[in-house]
Amino acid sequence: MKNLTKKYFLLALFLMGILSNNSLKAQAVNQPQPPVDSLSLFRDQIDALDAEIIKLLGRRMQVAEQVGAYKARRNMPPLQQGRFEAILKKNIELGKAVNLSEACITEVMNAIHKESLSRQQVKMPGH
Repeated sequence: MKNLTKKYFLLALFLMGILSNNSLKAQAVNQPQPPVDSLSLFRDQIDALDAEIIKLLGRRMQVAEQVGAYKARRNMPPLQQGRFEAILKKNIELGKAVNLSEACITEVMNAIHKESLSRQQVKMPGH
C-alpha cells in the first residue's frame, strides 16, 4: 500500500461506495472558502478526503481482522479467490460508472486485498 498515491486512496473510497456527498457538503459549508481559482481550496479538499479515506480503510481493516478470526475458528484459509474475484468484478463496474479505468480499480483493490489478507493471516498463524 505504500506505493499507492493519494489519488488511489481516493479512488478506493469511491469504489467501496462509502463516500457520502452530504459529509462533503457539510464540510464545505463550515470552512472558509478561498477564491474559486485558489489552488489551496483544492488541496484542502484533497487533504480532507485523504483523511476520510485513511479512516475508512482503517475501519475496513478492522472488519478484515474480524473475518480472519471467523475463518480461524472454522479452519478456513484466508484467501477465498472466488470472493475476491467477485469483489473485483463488482468494483470494476462501479468504477466504470464514474469513469475510472479497470487498471486503476484493479490496482486499488489488489492493494486493499493484500492488506486485508495480511490482517487475516495475523489471526491465523500457520496459513
